[in-house]
Amino acid sequence: MQRSVGVVVPAYRPDVGRLAEYVTAIAERLDPAVIRIELDVPRPDVVERLSSLPATVATAPYRRGKGRAITMGFEALDTDILVFADADGSTPADSLAAVARPVLDDDAELAVGSRRHPNARIARHRTFARRRLGDTFAWLARRLLDPQLFDYQCGAKAISREAWATVREHLYEPGFAWDIELVAIAGALGQRIAEIPIEWHDQPDSTVSPVGTSITLARGLLAARHRAALINENRLHGMIAAQREEHPLVDPDER
Repeated sequence: MQRSVGVVVPAYRPDVGRLAEYVTAIAERLDPAVIRIELDVPRPDVVERLSSLPATVATAPYRRGKGRAITMGFEALDTDILVFADADGSTPADSLAAVARPVLDDDAELAVGSRRHPNARIARHRTFARRRLGDTFAWLARRLLDPQLFDYQCGAKAISREAWATVREHLYEPGFAWDIELVAIAGALGQRIAEIPIEWHDQPDSTVSPVGTSITLARGLLAARHRAALINENRLHGMIAAQREEHPLVDPDER
C-alpha cells in the first residue's frame, strides 16, 4: 500500500512568487496528501496571494524560528512520511522527491538531503565565505556527532511517522540548529539515516546571515551533542542537564 506523504514548508518573509512556484512544483512532483506552509509574521495580503495554492497556510503572529515552525507543522500532519523543504526552493522538487524515496521505501527512518555529497550537483554556487563557513561546520559536526554525513544543514529532510514519534520529545532547538539536532538525536536512537545527493540552487537573497547563523549553529551543535549524549546515558552530560531547566519544543505526553 502506498504510504502517504505530508510536506511542511517553513517561511519567513518569503519571495511569494518563488514560493508559489515551488509549492506548485512540489504538489506536481510528490503528489503529497497535504502541504503546509508555516508562515511567520505574514505581510499584508501574503496569505491571500497564497490561498490559491494546493496547500494549507498556517500563520503565526511572531517569528517562531525554523525549527519550531517545522515541528508545529509535523505535529499537525497525520501522514506516514513527514517531509520539510526550505521556502526558497534551493532544493528542486525532483531532488526533494529523491530525499523522500528512501523513507517511502522503508530503507531509512530519516533521509537527509546533501549539497556536499560527492554526487551532488550545485547548479548555483554560494559565495566563497558562505561555502567556507558551511564546510567548516560540516567538518566540525563530523567530529562531534556519531552520524557521519557530508552535509547536516541542507533544507530538505524526510522522516517516518514512527521515527518522528521517538525523536520529537528530544528536540529543543527553535531555529536553524534544529536540523543538526534532528540528525544527532536520530543517530543516538539508532535510527537508519540515508544521505541523498541533491541538485542545489543557492539563493543569494536569502534572509539568513552567514556569520550570525554560524555562531548560532556552533552553539546548537554543542547542544545537539549534549542531548545525544543524554540519550546514551552519559554521566557527565547527565550532571550538566541536572543543573539546567529546559523545555522541549513539544510536550512528550501529547499525542
